Amino acid sequence: MPKLILIDGSSYLYRAFHALPPLSNAHGEPTGALFGVYNMLRATIKAQPEYVAFVSDAPGPTFRDEMYDQYKANRPPMPDDLRAQVEPMLGLVGALGFPILRVTGVEADDVIGTLADQAHKQGIEVVVSTGDKDMAQLVRDGVTLVNTMTNTTMDTQGVFEKFGVRPDQIIDFLTLTGDTVDNVPGVAKCGPKTAAKWLAEYDTLDNLMANADKVGGKIGENLREALPQLPLSRQLVTIKLDVPLEQGVTDLTMRPRDIDALREMYARYEFKAALKELDAGEPAAAPSPVAAPAISPESLARELVTPDLSGPGTYELVTTQAQFDAWLERLRTAELIAFDTETTSIDSMRADIVGLSLSVEPGVACYIPLTHDYPGAPAQLSRDMVLGALKPIFEDPARPKLGQHAKYDINILSHYGIALQGLKHDSMLESYIWNATATRHDMDSLARKYLGYETVKYEEVAGKGAKQISFSQVDIDTACRYAAEDADVTLRLHHALWPLLQSEPKLRSVYEDIEIPLVPVLAGMEQRGVLIDVNHLRLQSQQLGKRMLELQQQAWGAAGHEFNLDSPKQLIAVLFDELGLPIKVKTPTGAPSTNEEALEAIADDHALPRLILDYRGLAKLRSTYTEKLAEIVNLRTGRVHTSYHQGAVATGRVSSSDPNLQNIPVRTEEGRRIRQAFVAPEGWLVLAADYSQIELRIMAHLSGDEGLLRAFHEGGDVHRATAAEVFGLQPEEVSANQRRAAKAINFGLMYGMSAFGLARQLGVDRGEASDYMARYFARYPGVRDFMESTREQAHRDGYVETIFGRRLYLENLKARNQALRAGAERAAVNAPMQGSAADIIKRAMIAVAHWLKGRDDANMLMQVHDELVFEVKRESIDEVRKAVVERMSGAAALRVPLLVEAGVGANWDEAH
Repeated sequence: MPKLILIDGSSYLYRAFHALPPLSNAHGEPTGALFGVYNMLRATIKAQPEYVAFVSDAPGPTFRDEMYDQYKANRPPMPDDLRAQVEPMLGLVGALGFPILRVTGVEADDVIGTLADQAHKQGIEVVVSTGDKDMAQLVRDGVTLVNTMTNTTMDTQGVFEKFGVRPDQIIDFLTLTGDTVDNVPGVAKCGPKTAAKWLAEYDTLDNLMANADKVGGKIGENLREALPQLPLSRQLVTIKLDVPLEQGVTDLTMRPRDIDALREMYARYEFKAALKELDAGEPAAAPSPVAAPAISPESLARELVTPDLSGPGTYELVTTQAQFDAWLERLRTAELIAFDTETTSIDSMRADIVGLSLSVEPGVACYIPLTHDYPGAPAQLSRDMVLGALKPIFEDPARPKLGQHAKYDINILSHYGIALQGLKHDSMLESYIWNATATRHDMDSLARKYLGYETVKYEEVAGKGAKQISFSQVDIDTACRYAAEDADVTLRLHHALWPLLQSEPKLRSVYEDIEIPLVPVLAGMEQRGVLIDVNHLRLQSQQLGKRMLELQQQAWGAAGHEFNLDSPKQLIAVLFDELGLPIKVKTPTGAPSTNEEALEAIADDHALPRLILDYRGLAKLRSTYTEKLAEIVNLRTGRVHTSYHQGAVATGRVSSSDPNLQNIPVRTEEGRRIRQAFVAPEGWLVLAADYSQIELRIMAHLSGDEGLLRAFHEGGDVHRATAAEVFGLQPEEVSANQRRAAKAINFGLMYGMSAFGLARQLGVDRGEASDYMARYFARYPGVRDFMESTREQAHRDGYVETIFGRRLYLENLKARNQALRAGAERAAVNAPMQGSAADIIKRAMIAVAHWLKGRDDANMLMQVHDELVFEVKRESIDEVRKAVVERMSGAAALRVPLLVEAGVGANWDEAH
């Protein structure tokens, strides 16, 4: 059967523009979209179809604009960089020999639809090369869609798998869901799943409209409200199949290439590989559309556009004054300075500097050794001289800097009196914001993924395990190869990642407005540290040890004999062999588990599991905090310095380690006593400011549910107000158990709690818990709609977003395992709340730090969950508390007020 390939030029031009970095040639002309379209065309040439056409939108209005004056009204104007590539693209397409069709008064979709219909009737196989979901309405036997950028094809079955409807139902499907890009109104709150469900039941839009009165709930009201405009929406999304065309299907054959024109264009737009192929007399070969490997934006940018970023570098070992002076001059004129420090420890607050590496252009870097002290080490430049000369450059905010995990290097430089200013970029954070779950964000992983480059590993130069030497013991030639590469690869990563962020304005804003400004804030908190009452901890450690012995004696009594509570093997024997308790959780190998989940599952069957859990809890507190905190007090400062991690949690939350401040329990007496050891110096007080119910407030904001919004605006007890709504009572009539149930639902829903989970938490049967949830959703329908639309967005896009545009990618949404898939859906609902809360407290930290700058009466010490902790001079406490609360409350403009509760005390616990 002969084949016709119809190329949706308009779709691919936009997709190439947004997928690829904003490339340009030596004259500054944009080339990224042009290159992407060219690459797609190479695949079509290789397929050698009998007939082919490149179809693009013609300038001017179409019949849809006359039909509906708001059609595409929300679309921003075409970016200047893209507009500049339209004519070159058409010139390139024509020079390659493709017939070009641009018909005034209609869209490219209508021309493609007409040709596809004509070819189908003539018995010609049709492949539509597009990324536009609207084209799914054209699919039938002999008409398929192919997306050469993702290596996916879509036939009749594929349409059903993707949308849940048949191709002949796609027009009705799109009518119901509407199209925000084209500003086509649909049914409010009707997502793809709802539309597919309706069409499965009623088959057609006309039948659904005729039975609209049978659709219940708020969504049914929305359907009935939309009935008058649905016929217009259907006309807007329907692709015409009868556009008058001057050329028929069999007229659409490839013409000979215009070699001279191609040579001129390849040279002008710097398509070096294409020019080489042309001069060799070879066609621009590429795999066929179906067989082509998927081309991600990252890989396309890496493999086809910027091969120089994966080549070997040229590195200079700087050991003379003349070399150093030359590099100083390069730094003074550089647009961006990539820097990296080599040290004696990964603990930035205990490490000493060994050397420094710099790069100002990809592929070129230097290493300046400062304190290598192995026997026979050659003379090195004076550490104080080098750092003194670099200090004005590093502290100049007008000179942009770049690092990979720059917070570490900022802390190192602070030991030598250098307060780095002008941090413009961090390649670790560029990767983290682009896609937090695509890879780890260490340099080795990023270089492999985004550059196709294998870095020299630390173990290769310093050894492994017990034989590993300090970097100061590494010979300087080997050190140069490793260290200079760090600065060079950091700059290369920036050149690969920054264009990707520039192509996504919301991601760029999260990066530039939240993550980068937060780096020096966190660095300052780490440098300050927190004062610890070591004697208090030692006393508590003794008391915990005594209590653990008591629990041990009780456990032995419950078991009937002595055994090692820390031995899983002995515990299995006691619990399951001797006491005969049920095995409810197993390890991956099938053996009985004794982890926390396993013990909780049988805690009501016998006293021993609860005793073991209590014992373990105390043991963890003792080993992690009461003993360890005293050991990690820094001798230089007399304080404990945690390490904050920006790139570790997919939702955007900041985590901490050594010590992990997030895991200190607050609900137990033992946990609160640990917080009592976090104290203020003489004459100072601890101020703790905490967001109240922030995730629930974000839920109210995102869902727009009137009842939930009203509960927060009235300023009372939101859980009591929820209970009153759910149980049909006045707030003063709500019992403690009813309020507890409402609180469990309020918070549980954000974490995807099922009726089974709620029943378990409340100690009621599943039917009663289901009834609670049904009442809740009846009173707060906006919450249910938000949860459903969020799940639909996650399945459609593969990610959800925070209020500020941070993307939260979700694995396992398409997993075959139902439990994994359900877990991903639960995470999808919760992620916007967690992620938005993370963004809000980060914005608050930046605002507070800006206000505190230059003051000597207050320091921000810790960020723990939704709480900020400060030490404040006693006489300034009222002023600082007021300023902190104002800035935390103003960190986001939500539909409900952001409530901040602030307390003061001599220690962290007292401040609550």
